[in-house]
Amino acid sequence: MKNNFFSRYIVLSSPSGGGKTTIVRALLDRYTNLQSSVSATTRPQRAKEVNGKDYYFLTDQAFRKEMAAGNFLEYEEVHGFFYGTLKKEVDEKVKNGNSILFDIDVKGALSIKKQYPDAILIFIKVASEEELRIRLSRRKSETPKSIEKRLQRLPFEYAQAKRFDYIVTNDELNKTISEIEHIIIKQ
Repeated sequence: MKNNFFSRYIVLSSPSGGGKTTIVRALLDRYTNLQSSVSATTRPQRAKEVNGKDYYFLTDQAFRKEMAAGNFLEYEEVHGFFYGTLKKEVDEKVKNGNSILFDIDVKGALSIKKQYPDAILIFIKVASEEELRIRLSRRKSETPKSIEKRLQRLPFEYAQAKRFDYIVTNDELNKTISEIEHIIIKQ
């Protein structure tokens, strides 16, 4: 299978509610040789999420065991929960000729870039903090306290975004998807 992407490793990061998961799903629907990296996490599973498809939901103890064994490409504690990318999953997908699309936080993205210098890092910004607050509220899975906790991380995330290859503002979903396609596809 011919690979049409500039890199085997494409990383999307954004603040919570920035739209990266929706964008990832749209890209995966369009390209068969683009595969998602399914992260492991200790956060609770949301109503419509499927274990092994959306995340690998692990107990804190199981996650720490994988960390100790060196089985993660990267891992981070974010908003009180661990998130990480399992090496074996990424290696297997790349071995089969696919490019990997990562949907991870900014620190994880920078760790991927260290290990894979040809990785393309794309940060997805939201037009305003108020828009982000609205998006997080619409999820109906966030408490007001958790929304505030996520918003407090914005300055850190935006500071790290300056180290990314591209910054894209998600103010209109279809336009944003097209812009990201233009970045990652060989013309």
